[in-house]
Amino acid sequence: MVGGLGIIALGLCGFVATLQPDAHFGRILAAYGGVFVAGSLAWGMVFDGFRPDRWDVIGSLVCVAGWP
Repeated sequence: MVGGLGIIALGLCGFVATLQPDAHFGRILAAYGGVFVAGSLAWGMVFDGFRPDRWDVIGSLVCVAGWP
């Protein structure tokens, strides 16, 4: 039930993003994605005791930098 609601919410977010008039909205969304990845990694470290390996850190830095 909750998973289905999550799928619907993500679909609606994707749909609303297509309605944005700014031509650079994709870049804004990508930057948010990078911050989300880094924030998720930090959350796991602080609250779940997760210890990232070097690949986790490298991947997070790539996402934040927006490297293709």
